[in-house]
Amino acid sequence: MASACAAPLKPAVEVELYFGRDKPSGGGVSDADWASFLSQTVTPQFPAGLTVLDAYGQYRGPAGVVSSERTKLVVIVVFDAPAYRPKVASVVDAYKQRFGQHEVFQVERSVCAGP
Repeated sequence: MASACAAPLKPAVEVELYFGRDKPSGGGVSDADWASFLSQTVTPQFPAGLTVLDAYGQYRGPAGVVSSERTKLVVIVVFDAPAYRPKVASVVDAYKQRFGQHEVFQVERSVCAGP
C-alpha cells in the first residue's frame, strides 16, 4: 500500500486484468459477448468505476508456443484492500469458465488515488 499520499489522494490499489479474446477451442470472444460479460459480471463487482482499453498481447501457451491475440485490459482502482480480492477472483474465474480460457493475467500495484 502506498505509505504517504498527499491530500486529497489516498492509498489505493490499482488492479489490471488482461482478458485474452481468443478461445482455446477456436474462435474468439465477440464484442457482444465481451459487452455482456462486462455489464453482467465485472460492473456489478466494481460499480464505483473502471476503465476498459483495447490491447494486443502475446503470451507463451501451455504447449510453449508464443501466440498473440486481441485483449481487453480492465483497470480498477480500489480503496477497500484486501476486500476487493474475492471480487477480482470471481471476475477472473467467471471469464475463464464462460470463455474456456486458461488464464487471465493480473497486475496489482500500490498507488495514491483520488478525485
